[in-house]
Amino acid sequence: MVKYITVGILLFFVALVFGLHFIKGLSFYRITTRLFSGMTFAVLVFIVAFVVFKGAFSFRPDMLSLNYTSENVSMGPAIITTLLTVVLAILFASPIGIFTAIFLVEYTDVENKLVKAIRLATETLAGIPSIVYGLFGMLFFGLKLKMGFSVISGVLTVSIMILPIIMRATEEALKSVHPSIRQGSFALGAGKLRTIFKVVLPVAIPGILSGIILSIGRVVGETAALMYTLGTATSLPSSLKSSSRTLALHMYVLSSEGKHVGEAYATGMVLLLLVLLINWSSTKLADKLKEVE
Repeated sequence: MVKYITVGILLFFVALVFGLHFIKGLSFYRITTRLFSGMTFAVLVFIVAFVVFKGAFSFRPDMLSLNYTSENVSMGPAIITTLLTVVLAILFASPIGIFTAIFLVEYTDVENKLVKAIRLATETLAGIPSIVYGLFGMLFFGLKLKMGFSVISGVLTVSIMILPIIMRATEEALKSVHPSIRQGSFALGAGKLRTIFKVVLPVAIPGILSGIILSIGRVVGETAALMYTLGTATSLPSSLKSSSRTLALHMYVLSSEGKHVGEAYATGMVLLLLVLLINWSSTKLADKLKEVE
């Protein structure tokens, strides 16, 4: 039955594409791109509307309390932990990723064996499943370094996870800066280091911020790696050595228990709104930086 439905849907879209082509006289490629762009946008709107609709009816003001109980099932501690984890992970990973990318683009040759090795390591890190990162974080940070289930253990683990994203985004942003900008700076007497930090980086900042935004989304939505390092404690962390849970972990635990499905939807709604707020703020910051340039 499912096969027939799938084939029917495919035939419908094919007929729709060709029908619009003959009726309106538009090009086949223009119709196809508009159709599938509309489908992508419709799926996004459906997911957002579904989560917000289900979460809004289950949301209660006491769910924002900083004290978790079995009655309020508060997500307040999870919100604070999520923001703390994101900020610390970006502070750890961004300098390493950005300076590594500067070294690869500005100070080395493309054919250099060291550059090839670093790029291979970066691509490998980007392809490793998050559960492997969680296992590594638990064994190394949690057991070997005796950090246990703690905020710092989770932050260090996700910092390694987002490092390839920031590195590749910074690399592409630096490569997109036209060589004439560097040459103009050198012609005015500026040195290599001054050109990089005063001329190249300001132009590449929007691209670097795009990588950081993607990294934030990866940290906010992570569950597997943080489950084995950060833990799933419901209380607000008193220090970086305390265990807690992020919003994604909070939603996963509630939905897996099966007793608070409505609260899980409400947590998903807040998580979605938080991601949208972070993305909007980052976009506004990038626009402001472009105006300064």
